[in-house]
Amino acid sequence: MRLIQEILGKPAELAERVKALADFEPSLILVFASVDYFSSPELAGVLNKACPQAIVLGCSTAGEISSEGVDDGLCILTGVTFDKVPLRAATTSLYGMEDSAAAGERLGQQLLAPDLKAILLFGPGTQINGSALVDGLLTSVGKQVIVSGGLAGDGGAFRQTFTLGPAGVSDHEVVALGLYGEHLRIGHGSFGGWEAFGPARKVTRCAGNILYELDGEPALAVYKRYLGDHARQLPASGLLFPFAMLGEDHAALGLIRTILGVDEAEGSLTLAGEVDANGYLKLMHASTDKLVGGAEVAAEAAAQACTGQPGLAILVSCVGRKLVMGSRVDEEVEAVAEVLGKNLLLTGFYSYGEISPFVSDGICRLHNQTMTISCLGED
Repeated sequence: MRLIQEILGKPAELAERVKALADFEPSLILVFASVDYFSSPELAGVLNKACPQAIVLGCSTAGEISSEGVDDGLCILTGVTFDKVPLRAATTSLYGMEDSAAAGERLGQQLLAPDLKAILLFGPGTQINGSALVDGLLTSVGKQVIVSGGLAGDGGAFRQTFTLGPAGVSDHEVVALGLYGEHLRIGHGSFGGWEAFGPARKVTRCAGNILYELDGEPALAVYKRYLGDHARQLPASGLLFPFAMLGEDHAALGLIRTILGVDEAEGSLTLAGEVDANGYLKLMHASTDKLVGGAEVAAEAAAQACTGQPGLAILVSCVGRKLVMGSRVDEEVEAVAEVLGKNLLLTGFYSYGEISPFVSDGICRLHNQTMTISCLGED
């Protein structure tokens, strides 16, 4: 496995900086960049022309992660050459939020093979039910396949996000990469660092990822009451106060749901993924120190598969964590880098939803407000 990384400061640098990638002849190019780069029609064309042998895959971000730290407004190009791991790309259009599960199934059918070991998955960050997308994918490929990735961002604006794949740049395509064979090494970790507060509220009406009522009241009214002055900045302020999902017995499920949108007329909240219709929700908050500690835990879990050998670490962290940490956001990536060591090259982005196996059962889930890490290598 060989790796190269190019960091672009502005779109005009693309034509020049892509020359290093062309000389490297990667089998895969991962692209994580601000929306400004995806607004340029040249992005996909330049990369495909310079590296026709490579699969080009990625998405727009709410912040870019590289081995140099966290940035905004950049483009991180990471070239990967696998010597023994076959790759296959897939893409499908997303026809509205209600098509999310079916879109996942379609992707899975394109990638399905007896030796499929892992999938990298990137979807739009708006107008999508992320948990349904993941569930649909697993329906096709099976729960034993390791799936990781995330939902695209647009700098926290929640207006228009982009993916990049076989169909080029799109605001409505879901893209994926299948990794195959016995020579793939992959480790994964996911952890939050948030703390629940206040009483548990019963979910009394929901439909998919739309939450209508808590304890028989409009969910938006309950949520605004807790937020106080922060309610004026909704939906953006919702990133600072996600929900912890609890079971019918009030036990924490280990999953967090972020608010992506509000409907004043309906009094509802649009969440990044589905909630349990028979469960409970609790509000959460966090401090920078606890979030950095959570990132370290995720790194320790992911590093076990790639200790001492060269590899790639793909970090997908939530934009909500970035908002909480502010100027200290580099600390969580620095903590991860220290745990993983110098043999692993870092790439990734701040997202509107993180996709990673669940710690307890190893089955892939949509996460919110977590740092998720996938370490890739080969024997």
